[in-house]
Amino acid sequence: MILDELEKRLRPPERPMPPYPPKYIVVASGQPLVIRQARHDDFPALLEAVEPLARVRKDFYDIVASRMYAELLGQYIHRVVDPYCLVGTIDGVIASIVNGRMIDEKRGMSYHTLTIHRGLRCGAHMFAAKMEYHMEYLGQDEVFIVAESFIGFKRWMIEYQLESRPELQHELGGAPSYVLTRALYDMYKPRLVAGTRPVPPEILATADELILPDEYPQIPGYKR
Repeated sequence: MILDELEKRLRPPERPMPPYPPKYIVVASGQPLVIRQARHDDFPALLEAVEPLARVRKDFYDIVASRMYAELLGQYIHRVVDPYCLVGTIDGVIASIVNGRMIDEKRGMSYHTLTIHRGLRCGAHMFAAKMEYHMEYLGQDEVFIVAESFIGFKRWMIEYQLESRPELQHELGGAPSYVLTRALYDMYKPRLVAGTRPVPPEILATADELILPDEYPQIPGYKR
């Protein structure tokens, strides 16, 4: 009972957050990338999928994976305020993960985008889904964003022409902060936000149980 009471004190208060409705995107390989909100029981698989990339000293996978691992663990054990995580799968295999949190009703905080299956723009589609969640379903006006890799800077800051806000301290640290405003989102949504809803039941069923990758392009010779 004492431990239960202590756990209650350690957990942040929870606010209801609208769910992200699943969608799918047919990627260049002809396969459907199914994007859905991660459930609590998904997190052990997500953590296991992310962990190997924390040792990859290329394209800043090490820092992005290390930080995302901590964030996902924090969400799993209820140590983050108002978090969310979206997972993208191809044939059930985890292809990309994004996460962030709601600051308040009008502002959101983007954390990370981590792509395992490269070459199909999975990361770009997942980042767009994350912005869609903030703007369309949480109803926010601004999303605070930083980049920790060259690829991230090109994909987010340049492609979305994000508004520079160097005076803003992002929760991830000292990297220069940028903001996606609703006006920018509305401008780039037709070109960058894709997907079909509802997801046909037979396609959605493939994403119900997450499958860990057997191989990582970032880790030559890796076999699970």
